Amino acid sequence: MDIDAWIWWLIGAVGLGIPLVLTAMPEFGMFSVGAVAGAVTAALGFGIVPQVVVFAVVSVALVAVVRPIAARHRDGRPQHATGIDALRGRQAVVLERVDGNGGRIKLAGEVWSARTLDSGQSFEPGEQVDVVDIDGATAVVM
Repeated sequence: MDIDAWIWWLIGAVGLGIPLVLTAMPEFGMFSVGAVAGAVTAALGFGIVPQVVVFAVVSVALVAVVRPIAARHRDGRPQHATGIDALRGRQAVVLERVDGNGGRIKLAGEVWSARTLDSGQSFEPGEQVDVVDIDGATAVVM
């Protein structure tokens, strides 16, 4: 039984597609597309050397072009802080005197219990403070 070269290339493309699915490494998909390009070259009647060259050129071109673009899109997504992470670094207004033992601030439109980062420090009502951490339901300010 004699199998045409383009069928071997398609078998190779499927073989490269399996690790793509199992490992989620997109490079295997790019090599699989290169193998399909090799199959097309074989189906058009070109010899083994042009088939391998087309496979290599298409695969390398995809890795060289698509991979950096995908990495840029993956790394370029802004990370949105949520929950208490979104409150760190924000400013608040002191409502009741805040010292190492406690107090009240208005943070993000809500009243929070607060204490100072430095126990010897204190803030009077109306002052602006920076939230450095959230400890349970208490904002740690400075």
